[in-house]
Amino acid sequence: MVTLMAGNGHDLRTGRHVVYRLHVHVVLVTKYRRGAITDRVRELLDRTTREVCARHGTTVSAFDGEDDHIHLLLDYPPKISVTTLVLAIKTNTSRVVREQEWPEVTRVLWGDHFWSPSYCAVSTGGAALDVVRRYVENQRLPARKPGRPKRNALTPALTDGVRRAQNS
Repeated sequence: MVTLMAGNGHDLRTGRHVVYRLHVHVVLVTKYRRGAITDRVRELLDRTTREVCARHGTTVSAFDGEDDHIHLLLDYPPKISVTTLVLAIKTNTSRVVREQEWPEVTRVLWGDHFWSPSYCAVSTGGAALDVVRRYVENQRLPARKPGRPKRNALTPALTDGVRRAQNS
């Protein structure tokens, strides 16, 4: 059983023998970075990800992405590893999307794969969660250049959040 400790200012969660606050920023990339994620694919990925996370006692705090990748901000319990959680998300979302046989997916991806075998998982302890949440939620804003960010070129808000955390 997981409960939220109300009024503590830290959104701590409790289990039977644990008090925790664990968040991870996960990025999943399509196979070959192909642009297979349209609006309806993204909606299905969001819904399926939330269902998988609920089964694992995890909350999706933010979800968004572009046509070749998605960003997730997850609040997860210590009893599950990030690897186990990501594997469950990738397996289930890939299966559900492939079952649809949507042309925007089958045109750019072949075989049974949807996701690249790799993923990125970053602990969000260094930046304020609201900064990371805004970063994830603003993935498709037109002011942002498409594609991969340059090495060490975090968005200004995320960079400022990291600097504030390092200086405190």
